[in-house]
Amino acid sequence: MNKKMFSLNKSLTLLLCLTVGLSVFAQHTTIKRMGAADTQSFDDNWLFSRFGSQADGLVKEEPKNLEAVSTNEANWEKLNLPHDWAIKGPFRIELRGETGKLPWKGIGWYRKHFTVPASDSGKQIFVDFDGAMANAKIYLNGNYVGTWPYGYNSFRMNLTPFLKFGQENILAVRLDTENWDSRWYPGAGIYRHVWLVKTNPVHVGHWGTYITTPNIRKDAADIRVMVKVDNATDKTVKAVVTTDLYEMDIHNTPKTKVGSLITSTLEIKANGTEEAETHSVLNNPKLWDLKTPNRYVAQTKVSVDGKVVDTYNTPFGVRTIEFTPRNGFLLNGKRVEIFGTCNHHDLGALGAAINTSALKRQLGMLKEMGCNSLRTSHNPPAPELLELADKMGFLVWDEAFDAWKIGKKKLDYNLIFVEWHEKDLIALTHRDRNNPSVFIWSIGNEVPDQQNVKLTKELADIMRSEDPTRPVSNGYNDPDGGRSSGAVVALDVMGVNYFFDQQPKWDVDPRYEKKPTIGSETASTVSSRGEYFFDDKYNKTTWQISSYDDAFPGWGCSPDIQFRTNAKYPHLLGEYVWTGFDYLGEPTPYNSDETNLLNFRTDPSKQAELEAKLAELQKSNPPSRSSYFGIIDLAGFPKDRYYSYKSHWRPDVPTAHILPHWNWSERVGKVVPVHVYTSGDEGELFLNGKSLGRKKMEAGKDFRLMWEDVVYAPGELKVVCYKKGKKWATDVVKTTGAATKIKMAADRTEVLADDVDLVFITVDISDNEGLMVPRSNPLVKFSIEGAGEIVATDNGDATSFVPFQSTERPAYNGKVLAIVKAKKEQKGQFTVKAESEGLQAAATTIRIK
Repeated sequence: MNKKMFSLNKSLTLLLCLTVGLSVFAQHTTIKRMGAADTQSFDDNWLFSRFGSQADGLVKEEPKNLEAVSTNEANWEKLNLPHDWAIKGPFRIELRGETGKLPWKGIGWYRKHFTVPASDSGKQIFVDFDGAMANAKIYLNGNYVGTWPYGYNSFRMNLTPFLKFGQENILAVRLDTENWDSRWYPGAGIYRHVWLVKTNPVHVGHWGTYITTPNIRKDAADIRVMVKVDNATDKTVKAVVTTDLYEMDIHNTPKTKVGSLITSTLEIKANGTEEAETHSVLNNPKLWDLKTPNRYVAQTKVSVDGKVVDTYNTPFGVRTIEFTPRNGFLLNGKRVEIFGTCNHHDLGALGAAINTSALKRQLGMLKEMGCNSLRTSHNPPAPELLELADKMGFLVWDEAFDAWKIGKKKLDYNLIFVEWHEKDLIALTHRDRNNPSVFIWSIGNEVPDQQNVKLTKELADIMRSEDPTRPVSNGYNDPDGGRSSGAVVALDVMGVNYFFDQQPKWDVDPRYEKKPTIGSETASTVSSRGEYFFDDKYNKTTWQISSYDDAFPGWGCSPDIQFRTNAKYPHLLGEYVWTGFDYLGEPTPYNSDETNLLNFRTDPSKQAELEAKLAELQKSNPPSRSSYFGIIDLAGFPKDRYYSYKSHWRPDVPTAHILPHWNWSERVGKVVPVHVYTSGDEGELFLNGKSLGRKKMEAGKDFRLMWEDVVYAPGELKVVCYKKGKKWATDVVKTTGAATKIKMAADRTEVLADDVDLVFITVDISDNEGLMVPRSNPLVKFSIEGAGEIVATDNGDATSFVPFQSTERPAYNGKVLAIVKAKKEQKGQFTVKAESEGLQAAATTIRIK
């Protein structure tokens, strides 16, 4: 295949695809899984046992030969995947806050009994892991099959040599997180999906399709498809490769046939592999973009001796991308400013175990806020994230590593870098290079060896060799050092984390004046939802942080300051805010993690100052177990900052948001500053009907309206916002009455009975008028009647040690969340009830479909 290198000054035309397969392909048949047609879920009916470090801190000796067929499984736990063995806790104060004070270190064994019919004899049988944390070793029937250490990458194992067709087989997986380190909560276990794949000996290889378009015009797109075909027989075969194209809807259902590619014939030697490159024209292509993420699906068939022996299906999208140093990023020829968020991979109360409905909920909230891009900080994501991004219209910065040769932690990726970095980069690129959402490859984040010129080039070249159609970047927390050393020359896009002070210098440097630059990590504002402090931003008694959105660590800034930076340098491609959601671990500033020092590697005075603060924190041992960085809290409740970003990122949507709440009985006659986020340009504030003045924002300078001298009096606070002189949006906050009742709202009224589809139920503690009562924290007890189950609860409090699986949880500043599901293969409905002493209870009914 002609692998034309990426050019920053020439518009790239790409046809990008998400490989998925059909159990039986037919028009109007919903696509279930990527790749080979005969792919089935392998998630159910596993056995699990934990050894080494235990949840309670004790140590359980790991017996030898647990992969053996004869292993006694009498006391092993029965479960379905995905599974995160650490999320059940308990939280323990002595554990490190940086990894969530959860007992994730341990050795986990999984075993599964299964049978492959005798009629499949002669086929190739594979098991695909979307991710297993960490140091996975795979065994079948007592035989060692293979290993994959990096817990975030997807990988395939060939079971065929040791499989017994028509008989019981035992698959065993050993995972070891005791010999793995992390700067955040990584989870533990087989926390992503597993798949059993069956093919004939001659078949499309793993991630074996790669589709690009060298030209896209309004009336046609030139399609080129590379197909890798494996021959697992002991003789040479002639294989005929054909591909047909179909439109595809949001449900992954193929629709109208729109074309066919030229047929290719391959001669493949025994146990060999050959590639077919074929092409066609797609007439009047419907482009993939952020508002209309149109997709197609390519069905590839491999035939031998006139018989179809393999079918492989590849959804794709058609779009062009271009990165320019002065005009920003262009999607399909139109400038798109990147409004991005960085996100770790956990799902709050659900831990690291992937769940599509939970992830879809998160992405929906980000989309509503105006977010248009996701950074997979700092590792390969679950395949489900990319599929959702493809469907919902997000661009994705796809990241590989948090460390290279020099580690941030003793047992992080540095241990395996030399042996595994090329394999991991190739695996990431091959899996994801066909997703239309993926538009930047990232080789790392804030790595200590970021000034290493040779290593930077080596990693970037590996990714380009596998996919030259996208730019390669890196997240620099020492951008001046990276550019001074010349390491950045090897990259296509410069990623800057926080430190933009010398941007004008690099914009005129001959090495970088044509290098597009993006804020790969910005802001790092910290806050606790519903908390407002007037004398100090930080409360060292409650370990909470004020929500006036003006608190941030030394390397960070407020959203307002970053918005000004973006306005100052309009040629920047955009920004990725740290972070979209709160996440488990890294509770900065209440975090004694020494890796925080890395943000000041070139500033000794800052390092000394931070070292002293970290030493003090270690003495006090804060109870904080999750981050404060999120625009949205761990439970999925928006903080005030949400409306700041929505106002700036969606300026055409009328938005007004007042902070703080207006329940301050202890501050009658005292000043309570009032801030307003709005997509308007001015506003007038009223307290109990009396105007407190009209204020105006200066474009590019002001990003909130502030009345700093408001004297508190109970009643109603109202803002009327204007845009270009016309009334635009209003918001009202009121002093509430005492809490008297519970209000419930489910995000859906129907749920699938598949044991994984989730409903998220928000509970508000309310007064008689139905207003949510801030600063109210009563204990709420959840119960369920019917064919349903309470999966988890949460409230967004970063200091709560209540297990997520508890059905009782205090509200936090007036809110609490329950996550529920239907029992598998049940019908009818179930009712969820929430009760609290002295309050009127509430209930909601969910139908099972």
